[in-house]
Amino acid sequence: MATIGEHAAALLRSGLGRRDFLRATAAVGAAGVAASTTTASSAQAAVPREVLQPGKGPIHGRHYLRSTPDQVRWGYVPSIDSAPVLRVRSGETVTVDTVSHEGILEDQGRDPVEYFAQHGVTRSSVLDDAVAIARDYDRTTRNFDVDGPHVVTGPIFVTDAKPGDVLKVEMLSMLPRVPYGVVSSRHGKGALPRLAGGAVPAGITIDEIMPPVETDGRETGDPTRYGNVSVFTPVRGGRGVMARGKRREVTFPLNPFMGLMGVAFAGSASPTAPELNSIPPTLGGGNIDINLLGVRSAFYLPVFAEGALFHVGDPHFAMGNGEVALTALEGSLRATFRLTVCKKGSGDAPSVAFGYPFAETPDAWVPIGLSDPDGSQNGQGNDLNIAMRRAVVNALDFLETDQGMDRATAYAYLSAAADFEVSQVVDRTTGVHAVIRKSDFN
Repeated sequence: MATIGEHAAALLRSGLGRRDFLRATAAVGAAGVAASTTTASSAQAAVPREVLQPGKGPIHGRHYLRSTPDQVRWGYVPSIDSAPVLRVRSGETVTVDTVSHEGILEDQGRDPVEYFAQHGVTRSSVLDDAVAIARDYDRTTRNFDVDGPHVVTGPIFVTDAKPGDVLKVEMLSMLPRVPYGVVSSRHGKGALPRLAGGAVPAGITIDEIMPPVETDGRETGDPTRYGNVSVFTPVRGGRGVMARGKRREVTFPLNPFMGLMGVAFAGSASPTAPELNSIPPTLGGGNIDINLLGVRSAFYLPVFAEGALFHVGDPHFAMGNGEVALTALEGSLRATFRLTVCKKGSGDAPSVAFGYPFAETPDAWVPIGLSDPDGSQNGQGNDLNIAMRRAVVNALDFLETDQGMDRATAYAYLSAAADFEVSQVVDRTTGVHAVIRKSDFN
């Protein structure tokens, strides 16, 4: 049986990315598009049959936004004073060509053509916008050890959105742009990190740190020598493929979703201020990393700035709860959203969402808890217990206010019937989300 790199090369040589992208993504289920606008409805059955270079292939939204070096922020999110790159009306749809940071980062050489060529990917199957960002981005000076990794596209100004409102973000389609992704583990990060000063986290030994301590080259100051581990992962038959020994594989299903969706939350005179770093999620959403936020889901965000200033990044092909190694299966997506402004008293958004991010799927309500939702403005905290407590409180508030339950009964119900899941433990601010079945409520 061929190695993973050989699999990818064979798939690409056979025409994947030029004639038959569907062969690698047929089982993804990412082409489902909500049929509520003429544009989206006409694209209901559309699936990509090629690498989705900028402007090529199906575009489901009324508006289309590319990720160009002057329309993205690399490692930071927009502030409440940022100039928008696109303006839309409430209720309109927009398609965004998002770009994954994996393959363009400094520890990978900041050259996606060369990086992916090592894994059998031809130049025509490397995204042009990824190449342009890696080569031409100069809006801020990159510092690999400080900046966030994410390529953040936007912000988008939504007409009539004002502080105190909620922006409802509906996920209409999530199309993989390429038939491969990357999962990375970096020293000092992830669920099993080496702490500052070389300390070992409680509960594990130094030998259990990942990647292994003896491979840690951060003292060199050269990211390409840090010893970080990036696992190239091709997609075959709608599943991610990894090696399991020399002649065997492990495969897993894809579930495309955006890890980072937010509205402007903090104000700052500096575009690289710590409170704008793209890594920790905040009350404005951001790097929320909840794998339920795929097609047909909705994400509700409290608005803090005129126009909301919506932005996206960190596209995922798949992610397990916790995201323990640091990244998910990262891969660029063409994502289509409907952006709708919800006013207080309208009943269009859960009450909790006017002060805290809240998610919803066709089957469940998803209250969210974060350990440090103010975006590091008063010091960073990553206590998972705090995130859990906040998720429980937000779930109680929702059940009491929106579902009319007695609070003590709601507390008992959550204990008996709801699931509380770890969203992620790797974004400085940790997250927990509740899953409350809608079918339980008549």
